[in-house]
Order: sequence, then C-alpha cells, then structure tokens
Amino acid sequence: MLFNWFFKKKQSFPDFWNDYLACFENKNETPIQETRFVAFDTETTGFNIKEDRILSIGAVSFKNKIIYVNTSLELYLQQEIFKPETVKIHGLMKTGMLEKVSELEAIKAFLLYVKNDVLIAHHANFDKNMMNEMLLRHGLGKLKNKFIDTGYLYKKSKHIIYQENLKPHSLDELCKELNVPIVDRHTATGDALITALVFLKILARLDKRKHLNWGYLLNK
Repeated sequence: MLFNWFFKKKQSFPDFWNDYLACFENKNETPIQETRFVAFDTETTGFNIKEDRILSIGAVSFKNKIIYVNTSLELYLQQEIFKPETVKIHGLMKTGMLEKVSELEAIKAFLLYVKNDVLIAHHANFDKNMMNEMLLRHGLGKLKNKFIDTGYLYKKSKHIIYQENLKPHSLDELCKELNVPIVDRHTATGDALITALVFLKILARLDKRKHLNWGYLLNK
C-alpha cells in the first residue's frame, strides 16, 4: 500500500523532473580528472531566500582543466519582484531588450544543463538555497547534486578554516590572491566563469600537496 502511494506520488512529477532524478540512479564515482563540473551563479533581487527572486542564472561546464565557454548557460528570468536599488549591482531592469523566461522554463533549462554533475559556486549555500526555493515554489524537490563552495575550499586549502572570526573571502579577493582576471563581474555568467577559474587554481594547489581527492573536496 505504501509502495503504491509512493509510486503514484513519484509519477505525479513532470517528466523533466523525473528525467533529472533518473540521472542519479546507479551513478558511479568517477575520477576527478574525468568529472564534468558546472560552476554557476545567480543574480537576485536580494538576500532573503523566501521573499527575493532570482533574476539571472549563469553556468559554465568544465572537465580536466578545459572550460567549455561556447556551451555556457545564460538565463534571464521574468521579474515578478523588482527592487530598483539592486539594479546598480546587477544592471538588470524589469523591462528591456533581454529575452526573459519564466521560472519554470529556467528550471527546466538549468536541470537539463547540470544533470548529475558536481556544482561549484562561491558562497554556495546562498545560490543553492535560492535555487531550491524556486524549485519548491513549483512543487518539485531540492537539487540532488553535490556542491563545492570555492570560498570554503580556498580557506581549507590554506589551512585556516578553523580560525575564529575569520571573514569569508569575497570572489574579488580570491581573484586577486589567485591571479584570476575579473571579467563581467556581477553578471551571472561572468561570475560563473570566474568561479570556474578560481576552482581550477585551487585544484592545482591541492594537486601539488597530494590533496586532490573526493574526500578532501567534498568533506567539510
């Protein structure tokens, strides 16, 4: 009886969500060098997970030190909520020439792009929570992907993660310390590309120290 209820419940999800979940069935761990990573970023109306909304999503994939810029993902969402005071940060107006999609269309495109890949973000919890809240608004579950936070991983690679009152590094600070060029800052796609470059720099550092393994990357 319980099995039948669960089966019907699962079947009630739209096909694109079931396809996404199916990507995680029988997923085997692959070597880091053979893994497809996806760095992504969101621009939002603010920092309130419940009340604010995602304005744009940018993502870029990479594998074995090669970033596939030509297949990057760039989405601009229709704005249900508009806060003029945040325009000076992200530059996104409520109306304009940009082609915008609905939240549901953005969800479909994002899930199709990332599949079961490992997601990389700077201060990842915020982007993760904003995405999950958007998914929940449409009756879906939370993201199933593994996440790596470049801010946390950088501090861990410097062996300073346990210092008290240590402020989190901004993406700008990491770019300066790791000699990563800043291009299209505060655009979702630009920040996704910068995050990918920062992550690859950190991986190179970990590789030299013989720390380049899944246990080190994923464990907090």
